[in-house]
Amino acid sequence: MNAHVRPADPKKLIKGATGDWEIVIGLEIHAQVTSNAKLFSGSSTAFGGEPNAHVSLVDAAMPGMLPVINEECVRQAVRTGLGLNAAINKRSVFDRKNYFYPDLPQGYQISQFKHPIVGEGVIAVDLSPTEQISVGIERLHLEQDAGKSMHDQHPTMSFVDLNRSGVALMEIVSKPDLRSADEAKAYVSKLRTILRYIGSCDGDMEKGNLRADVNVSVRKVGAPLGTRCEIKNVNSIRFIGQAIEVEARRQIGILEDGGTIDQETRLYDPGKGETRSLRSKEEAHDYRYFPDPDLLPLEFDDTFVAELKVHLPELPDAKKERFIAQYGLSPYDASVLVAEREQADYFEAVAKGRDGKAAANWVINELFGRLNKEGKDVSASPVSAAQLGGLVDLIGEGVISGKIAKDLFEIVWTEGGDPREIVETRGMKQVTDTGAIEKAVDEIIAANPDKVEQVKAKPTMLGWFVGQAMKASGGKANPQALNEILKKKLGIE
Repeated sequence: MNAHVRPADPKKLIKGATGDWEIVIGLEIHAQVTSNAKLFSGSSTAFGGEPNAHVSLVDAAMPGMLPVINEECVRQAVRTGLGLNAAINKRSVFDRKNYFYPDLPQGYQISQFKHPIVGEGVIAVDLSPTEQISVGIERLHLEQDAGKSMHDQHPTMSFVDLNRSGVALMEIVSKPDLRSADEAKAYVSKLRTILRYIGSCDGDMEKGNLRADVNVSVRKVGAPLGTRCEIKNVNSIRFIGQAIEVEARRQIGILEDGGTIDQETRLYDPGKGETRSLRSKEEAHDYRYFPDPDLLPLEFDDTFVAELKVHLPELPDAKKERFIAQYGLSPYDASVLVAEREQADYFEAVAKGRDGKAAANWVINELFGRLNKEGKDVSASPVSAAQLGGLVDLIGEGVISGKIAKDLFEIVWTEGGDPREIVETRGMKQVTDTGAIEKAVDEIIAANPDKVEQVKAKPTMLGWFVGQAMKASGGKANPQALNEILKKKLGIE
């Protein structure tokens, strides 16, 4: 059974004046391939060069220039297909997609139409710790990017920068399996994570290295698919969610007023929170696709695919399952840790030879919490995995309490240093000497006879004594030893 005929979820329906509506969403993700050179030329793909600094005669479509395929881009596409559990097509064809645009020097884009390099696949997407959906992949094909028109450089003229012209893109087309803005956002996040693990795209949406064309239609529950509109070039996960909500409501409004939806291409304006028409969408045959006469069909064998498969890294789903089994983590904690490869590697360095749950607790709650607050990612963490591991060791050995550990974390974050040495030189060890703890408890009991009577009638008052004794020891009393001594002295079972 296809995911896109799954039963409607009442929680994901939109209430309209005439009843409930279901959103149907399909996404076309354009992911810039990680490679040093472009798809059909040797020009650099580096970001941020001077306008037209990374342009060869091929990219500028000079007469007689012939494209030569970049094998690294082919490798990246196949590796991505393997990561998407997709069929790899050992024979694919490059086509010319004809349309005029000022920043498309050839007057056509080299893409793949009937015979893409990667066929159908599937991605598992976690929506919550208890809800997972499967999203079908229709295809992945390779194509070249266009240049960039710049309209803000001159009062009367537009300029064209061809640095992006010819850069390799993977277009990853989903089936219409998504049913809400949240599902679409979770899907893009998961796809981005997979691409970053594989190393086939850096997923940097701010630079335009990952962007989405969002196809949205609405229908009454159980009705056939409605007419879709495509929202072009959305470059943030948050905007993808907003664009879907806005466009679905626009379509419902038109249909409930008795109108019809025109199939068209639209743009999302985050400033105004609206989509607006860009052009009416024609069908594919208007692009007059035909095989590119300058490029032979792309063919490779099973050995080529097998070699790439062997060297794939452990992917997020497999890593999550392993973290749950190996370290006893909850599915939620495991999914947080595997969301970025660097985060997962950091956690494993902390957890090696230690209690996995304690390590996860410190990595997720203390470290990630602090990094988020300061807008840093794990690669910029002032606390190394070795330092955090040392701190976890000190707690496990009973040298410091959880409370002291938080103070120690703060010192390591701001000043650096070896946690064990800091504890030694600053006298931060927790007091496990029961004689010293007993002496403090005796003094508190002697000074507070009224509280002693109250605690015998109401044992929950014990917390007050714990607090006083902790204060007296500068927060260093071993909590377990302290609790036992208090209960014995006060005669509480």
